Amino acid sequence: MKEIIAPLEGIDAVVVYLKELLPEHAIIFLQGDLASGKTTLTQAISRSCGIDSAVTSPTFALQQCYGEGLYHYDLYRIEHSEFMELGLFEEFEKKGWHLIEWASEELRAFLDGAGYECYRVKIDPLGDQRKYTITKGE
Repeated sequence: MKEIIAPLEGIDAVVVYLKELLPEHAIIFLQGDLASGKTTLTQAISRSCGIDSAVTSPTFALQQCYGEGLYHYDLYRIEHSEFMELGLFEEFEKKGWHLIEWASEELRAFLDGAGYECYRVKIDPLGDQRKYTITKGE
């Protein structure tokens, strides 16, 4: 486990650490309350990859693809069974980083059990700063 405390302006330090730690193909569960900075972290990761397109939360689309190998999911409105029925889990076979907001415990357990490299980034607001707690697996 690693904890990084940084202001939003210092989010690049979190991205640098993630790029050093995570393999090229990983599933990253982004956890935090509403407006904690999950999409902001995804934007910073996207910028670090040289992606110029706008990064927004895919609340209604469920998934956004940014360039080659960066996938962003928002599962706030979808139940685990619906996710599985839609076959969206097959998307995780695509090489790259899969950043997931609002993942269910069932999805986490499924992906962990299926042998995917899974990581968790928990974001806690601390006034003008954020605490990023990064762990591997469940």
